[in-house]
Amino acid sequence: MNLLILGRGKTGSLVAEVARSRRHHVRVLSAAENAGASALTPDSLAATDVVIDFTTPAAAIANAEACILAKKNLVVGTTGWYDQLPRLREMVLSAKTGFLYGSNFSIGVNLFFEIVATAGAALKYDYSGQVFERHHAQKKDSPSGTAITIQKIVRESGGQEVEIVSFREGDAVGMHEVVFNSPGDRIYLCHDAKSRRGYAEGAVRAAEWLAAKTGFFEFRNVWREL
Repeated sequence: MNLLILGRGKTGSLVAEVARSRRHHVRVLSAAENAGASALTPDSLAATDVVIDFTTPAAAIANAEACILAKKNLVVGTTGWYDQLPRLREMVLSAKTGFLYGSNFSIGVNLFFEIVATAGAALKYDYSGQVFERHHAQKKDSPSGTAITIQKIVRESGGQEVEIVSFREGDAVGMHEVVFNSPGDRIYLCHDAKSRRGYAEGAVRAAEWLAAKTGFFEFRNVWREL
């Protein structure tokens, strides 16, 4: 496939590396090369099969709008823009393109989501809960998209809102902890990413899965199909 990667940051660069290792043709655009989504015209995207976005929340919205108008399928790994989900979903369905987003493309994290969904039922049995997340000091959004997804999953399974506590320090790739406390015991769940490679591999597999599809998808609902 011909893939266009938006973003030359640590994750975007690794996505490009993984995509090349899987024998895809890869083009990468930095923020400077694509200010205001100016490089995402129908003509410039004509030969592109799927676009993968790992940029910033503000840039991701403009990039999504441009790709939808150009009728190009898009995988979005950027977080922090989810207040725009209903509007973008409507655009995607109207244009009959393909759009896949996820707060985390790691297979391990998506397995962790399912474990959390089961454990969230503890809130119905006199447990209290908290979510802790730790990322590198340069991460722009807080709390992380992954932590917000965990909070949503716990609310759905346990019927209560839980607090998110965020830390931005050092070069931590990403650690997410969920703790359920009761007078009698404590349930402690943790996912600790050792590198960004899991995110990158999942994003490339997501692009391969999305290539010939139309519709609006969330990664945690489709990852088992990759």
